[in-house]
Amino acid sequence: QVQLVESGGGSVQPGGSLRLSCEASGGTFDAYYMAWFRQGPGKEREGVACISFGGSHTDYANSVQGRFTISRDNDKNTLFLQMTTLKPEDTAVYYCAQRSYRYGGMCRATSFEAGVWGQGTQVTVSL
Repeated sequence: QVQLVESGGGSVQPGGSLRLSCEASGGTFDAYYMAWFRQGPGKEREGVACISFGGSHTDYANSVQGRFTISRDNDKNTLFLQMTTLKPEDTAVYYCAQRSYRYGGMCRATSFEAGVWGQGTQVTVSL
């Protein structure tokens, strides 16, 4: 079973940038689509972005389109989320996730079927 560990969260001012990382171990990382989710205070957990096994296909939630970029380095078993032009509404715990089934077709960030979750990393955007 794969283990996922997020890092890179912290506090940043509006308009700033952060890069989140998710290191996977104990599984066949490159055989699965991956995704980032987030859960803000008092909100439901929502899908933010997803990526195919080779990184060629990605999808984003409308709220982050054009500001966030998901990528992966399969040689290092690591998933990334580059976040720019951050807004207070982006404040949340961010989780990486592995798809519940092996890769195939396209993924949609808002309907991603996650099977394994990391512990999450806090992102706070405020003055």
